[in-house]
Amino acid sequence: MTADSGGWGSPGHEGLYRDRVFSERARLAAEGADLAGRQREVLADFLRFNAGTDFGRRHGFGRIRTIDEFRRAVPINDYAALAPWIERAAAGESGVLSADDPVVYFTSSGSTGAHKKIPITPRFMHTTFLPFYYAAWAPLAQHFPDVLARTDAVLNLKHDPLTAPPTTAAGKPHVGASQVDFGQKFGEPLSAEPGTAAPWAALPSDVDPGDHLEKTYLRLRLAVQSDVRCLIGINPAMIGALPYQLDLWWSRIVKEVRDGTLGGMPYNAPDPGRAAQLEALADYHGAVRPSLVWPRMRALFCWTTGMASLYLPALREEFGAGVTALPAPTASSEGPVAVPLDRHPTAGSLVASAALYEFVDADADLAPDTATLLPQEIEPGRDYHVVFSHVGGLYRYAVGDVVRVVDQVGGLPRMEYAGRANRSDTAGERLREAQVIRALRAALDATGLQLHNAACRVENEPGEGPAYTFAISPRTPWHPDESARLRALLDAALTVESADYRRVRADGRLGPVRLRLLAPDAFRREWLRVVAEGVRPTQVKDRLFRQDEALWERLLRSEPS
Repeated sequence: MTADSGGWGSPGHEGLYRDRVFSERARLAAEGADLAGRQREVLADFLRFNAGTDFGRRHGFGRIRTIDEFRRAVPINDYAALAPWIERAAAGESGVLSADDPVVYFTSSGSTGAHKKIPITPRFMHTTFLPFYYAAWAPLAQHFPDVLARTDAVLNLKHDPLTAPPTTAAGKPHVGASQVDFGQKFGEPLSAEPGTAAPWAALPSDVDPGDHLEKTYLRLRLAVQSDVRCLIGINPAMIGALPYQLDLWWSRIVKEVRDGTLGGMPYNAPDPGRAAQLEALADYHGAVRPSLVWPRMRALFCWTTGMASLYLPALREEFGAGVTALPAPTASSEGPVAVPLDRHPTAGSLVASAALYEFVDADADLAPDTATLLPQEIEPGRDYHVVFSHVGGLYRYAVGDVVRVVDQVGGLPRMEYAGRANRSDTAGERLREAQVIRALRAALDATGLQLHNAACRVENEPGEGPAYTFAISPRTPWHPDESARLRALLDAALTVESADYRRVRADGRLGPVRLRLLAPDAFRREWLRVVAEGVRPTQVKDRLFRQDEALWERLLRSEPS
């Protein structure tokens, strides 16, 4: 989101921004006083607003008065079920899912790799999106005020504006949320994120917009000349890749700083002093680390749960002692679920006014008629599928994420992202991401071992039969005895997490866990390879279950010698 002319760096902007994020946070926090009532209001609002749409008429929105009636009238949907409606709107038809036509379509990669089209309407932005979006920045603004004081203090890794975005058949932009100027599209002059007015926010016009790897390099090359104090990544894999990028591109970066070039072309004044300083730091310490380049780094802003929970604590040390990892909201391109309103390290409060929320036990299979729970019925310590409905035109939409309820604060359930809803199920084990991540964390904690990343799949070894193979990049070399102990602990932890896994292990349908230790940089190199092929960095996320045979073989080829 690009800054408007009165944005970051202009007089008074910082104060107005702080006032807005704090007021939105206070409003969302107060909604717990009557959670059930607020949810009924959300339902009534989108039924009334969208009753005249094609979807609303076919499902009797005008006759629905209660949540139970809504659940009986509308089945649980996934993207495939709503896609025909969305495609009609994207082709230019009005009044399909929402009374106000979409202004833009957010892109999101689906489970098949195809790019979804998520319709974004003005009413959705002002009712559902912007309140949580502003509130999400309140902990950063409150506890790290220096981060917002200068335009070049934040390296926003997800900011990627486009001058000529791809469009739908009706000519509406079809882009990532981080590529939309909310000020221009929706009249929100304060909506530009921190870091979007930094020197690296806009690259020279001759840079290929599809060359995401080169754009990543160019922004990093410019940022080494600034006193960066915060990294915004949302997707933690982007932050995890940065130390590797620094090391990989170090010689090129230092040379360009010395010469005053950007991508080999003249850009600004040569800076031999900074180049010499960077060289000396790397030589003295024997390695390039973000903490050396930016010694006053204060905060990382990204998801802190899921796979990131396994590597983020050690990764954070690469950015400096005392650096705080602030959790990004539990949200998707389709809509928000929970937003951190304080400095809890993983969880956020349900955004009660954003959508009507329903939940299903994560071990259950989702079907159009699956029974659901309301927010006031879910329990701490349990995992749930998320189903939401909102005024933007997504109704009883199963977003594909699993959340874990942590506790309740101020009448609002507080929850954290636990993983994708997909399962690995070869022999009836029905393992969920969240279960495997918790088992991995338990085994790592018990052994004191650390990793950069991990992935797994079932492999059928000749003479041994099928078993889960975990490909792991250790942070430091593991002794064979340590590896054997972790393998045994991981297998035992999986039987605790999953009764189905315990049963198929007892029946002999799966053998004990196997380990394949990879090179430390295996997953980071794979991340760069995918970005080099043209995938936007925001879309290259950690994936625990790996079914792609070619990708799996590439990972295994990076085993340490």
